[in-house]
Amino acid sequence: MTTLTLPRDRALHLTVPQVMGIINVTPDSFSDGGAYLTTGHAVEQAKVLLKQGATILDIGGESTRPGAPDVTCEAELKRVIPVIAAIRDVSDCVISIDTSKAQVMEAAIESGADIINDVRALQEPNALQVAAKYSDVPICLMHMQGKPRTMQANPSYVDLFGEVKAFFEQRIAACEQVGIAKERLILDPGFGFGKSLAHNFSLLGEFEQFTQLKLPLLAGLSRKSMFGQLLNRETDARVAASLAGALLCAQQGANIIRVHDVQETADVLNVWHAARNGVTL
Repeated sequence: MTTLTLPRDRALHLTVPQVMGIINVTPDSFSDGGAYLTTGHAVEQAKVLLKQGATILDIGGESTRPGAPDVTCEAELKRVIPVIAAIRDVSDCVISIDTSKAQVMEAAIESGADIINDVRALQEPNALQVAAKYSDVPICLMHMQGKPRTMQANPSYVDLFGEVKAFFEQRIAACEQVGIAKERLILDPGFGFGKSLAHNFSLLGEFEQFTQLKLPLLAGLSRKSMFGQLLNRETDARVAASLAGALLCAQQGANIIRVHDVQETADVLNVWHAARNGVTL
């Protein structure tokens, strides 16, 4: 599948990997928490990321880092809805809402969001029903073992790839049962979400296994602790490692790369694309 239908008769073409720029409207996200708490700062960052090469902006109002506290629906709405509305006022870019709450999903779509990006894969109350209501909104389903507060306590698998694929198959079936067409779905194996260091690098080394599910794939490993653990690097010193991960995923079939460092990632992907397909001067 190379094209996703979007609201307002638009489309997202996935023949080449798309860069999804992260804007966390939170005080405690692991990399950029607190940087874009005001609507004005978030909109300015959105403009920067679009100029740098992002084709999707992912707006989140709740940190899902390991150990993160829960955020109320009211607080999340106050964080993300003004930002989505303000970005939509100045740009027709593709906007993704990073949430698991049905009420936030619906309010975000009504304010101009185009994609639902749910780390809990539409398992929260009424999330499936809200997603089914908007037939032109794609949905990214992510795999997570456990919950954010405890997911890294002791993740274990008998068959890592088999269990992640089985989870996706179950969630795809749940979506189809409520009328969500399979063609609307994107899959994210969930680097760092209930995965040990060994699990994360197994996923990275064999990411292409998920192409067997024949749906668009999202890779989200930007600046994650898997690189910090491997290389002994603090969060802001993981850019090179993140670029290596992004390229490896793109080479193995990832359609969307979710990142903090948009310009660097876009440069890497553009060089890779030119080397594969040639350039015309």
